[in-house]
Amino acid sequence: MAAKDFLVVRGGDPDGALHGAVLAMGNFDGVHRGHQAVIAAAIDRAKRIGKPAGALTFEPHPRVFFKPGELLFRLTDEAAKMRLLASTGLDGAVVLTFNAVLAACSAEDFVARILVGRFAMSGAVIGFNFHFGKNRAGSPEFLAEQGRKFGFTVDVVAPFELNGRPVSSGPIRAALAGGNLREAAALLGFPWFVSGEVIHGDKRGRDLGFPTANVRLDASCRLRHGVYAVRVAHAGRRYDGVANFGRRPMFDTGVVLLEIFLFDFTGDLYGQNIDVAFIAWIREEKTFGSVEALKHAMNDDVKHARAALERDPAFPPI
Repeated sequence: MAAKDFLVVRGGDPDGALHGAVLAMGNFDGVHRGHQAVIAAAIDRAKRIGKPAGALTFEPHPRVFFKPGELLFRLTDEAAKMRLLASTGLDGAVVLTFNAVLAACSAEDFVARILVGRFAMSGAVIGFNFHFGKNRAGSPEFLAEQGRKFGFTVDVVAPFELNGRPVSSGPIRAALAGGNLREAAALLGFPWFVSGEVIHGDKRGRDLGFPTANVRLDASCRLRHGVYAVRVAHAGRRYDGVANFGRRPMFDTGVVLLEIFLFDFTGDLYGQNIDVAFIAWIREEKTFGSVEALKHAMNDDVKHARAALERDPAFPPI
């Protein structure tokens, strides 16, 4: 999914590859369809003036900095966000570390020292509700005024709406928390996916005839617990499968785990990273009266997952 020559700049730009760029600015959690509209406008502006196009974003997410005790369900971790940004056609991304120094930076200083002084930005493209600088004092109107002062263009992109509702990260998180994958994919523009390292489990799946690849997701993940039809990407190959995300109530050890049974796969994935895209909701987690009843349900899960995946043959951008 990553574009060839996509440059990620942290701090300064020693090679000058994004010097004078048109920058799409935002947190870009999820790189959803609203974000994609901002990015497309930046690419269009950059092409018209013959400059590179980049994204300027922040890590960690500012909300994590300001509310460290509150778990934020991120739609994409930093690595996935970079991959998605690379897939849009941007030339690169500027990742600014969001820390106490940046949080205390005034909107005026952010423009003068960072956007102009560090990157000599030719243009800024932002969403209608983007704010920056100490106390979020930097509004779209303020940035436009600074653009006139320093000589860079400012494009403010109107809300991207789907069925009359603006697309934003909050409703996508809510859709995933409710197991509503169709709505989440519609807002994102692609099926939601996670990445992680395959770890050793308790081998119960193997004993039941369904060997699984196990991935521990971040504690902030609020995806609804249950069984899903999934697609998995690994080492340039893609597989269909069925997955359980949750506590496995019949064998509850208190650990929340993603367990994936891959169809038509043989091999060892331990210690390797995989991408898992969630395509369809199958059912809630349940406690069964016997192991045989559980195995019967798992066979039904496989049938339902195969049927759901046949109805949705397209692979997500992973």
